[in-house]
Amino acid sequence: MSDASLTTKGALAPFDVSSDLSEVSDWVALLKPRVMMLVVFTGAVGMAIAPGHQHWVLSLVAILCIAIASGAAGAINMWFDRDIDAVMRRTAQRPVPMGRIAPNGALGFGVTLSVFSVTLMGLATNWVAASMLAGSIGFYVFVYTMWLKRRTPQNIVIGGAAGAFPPIIGWAAVTGGTALPPIVLFLIIFLWTPPHFWSLSLWAHADYERAGVPMLPVVAGQKETRRQILIYAAVLFPVGLAPWALGFAGPAYAVVAAGLGAWFLHACWKVFSDAQDAEGRSLTKDAPARWAFRVSLIHLAGIFAAIAMDHWIFG
Repeated sequence: MSDASLTTKGALAPFDVSSDLSEVSDWVALLKPRVMMLVVFTGAVGMAIAPGHQHWVLSLVAILCIAIASGAAGAINMWFDRDIDAVMRRTAQRPVPMGRIAPNGALGFGVTLSVFSVTLMGLATNWVAASMLAGSIGFYVFVYTMWLKRRTPQNIVIGGAAGAFPPIIGWAAVTGGTALPPIVLFLIIFLWTPPHFWSLSLWAHADYERAGVPMLPVVAGQKETRRQILIYAAVLFPVGLAPWALGFAGPAYAVVAAGLGAWFLHACWKVFSDAQDAEGRSLTKDAPARWAFRVSLIHLAGIFAAIAMDHWIFG
């Protein structure tokens, strides 16, 4: 038998590497890796500033658990939101609405990773951290995704607590409990989330309106959303300085936090004062809102990097 005939029958047919990689990338996309990166970073900072000592292997396992749990929540979110994701341009290419991953597959993937991450966290560190990890998954899935997101314009305010848990979880993974420093870090993320996400929703409001999701710009209008963005940014500024004011970060942190906070506040002011029509719609294609969204990411990452560096350098 010739080589050609064997190839025709598939005996020597090469693996479809591009297809295999595409399938892997779809499963990775379910984990919302960009969100995961920020979650892991803030959780790692919570661990880094916690008192006491933990073996570096256990620290890596704890960080892995936080990452897996974040991805698990993202996968379940994509399973539940597949109907609205399909009609939003920003999310229509996700693997579930595109049919590349079956809904039940996404759900099973998310549930399996949830159980695995919580169990591993409990066995590797302590069950206080594991219970907090389970609580963060449950809050994101049941409170935000299934209850708040489609019912109230305050969805991202209350639901944002899920994304603020990682510093507390990281601290608990080392100490077995909680304290004021991780709670302050929780508050920073909690207050940061509305201006961050509403900046995005300003230039993606048509998507939310099409999907019937009551985001603030859809329900209260863009003018009120701009006002709320500025209010939250103004409240966030002094809270960002709280680690220094409360004595668990030094003056170097205070300088960085003040600079980043002022930059973000200025970006939010530009959103508020953006040229608008009578109904508050941007005449600049929401350029300030897009800029504020980018600044918000740098702001939060910078705040947490500064507090970690302050701890490592100055103790």
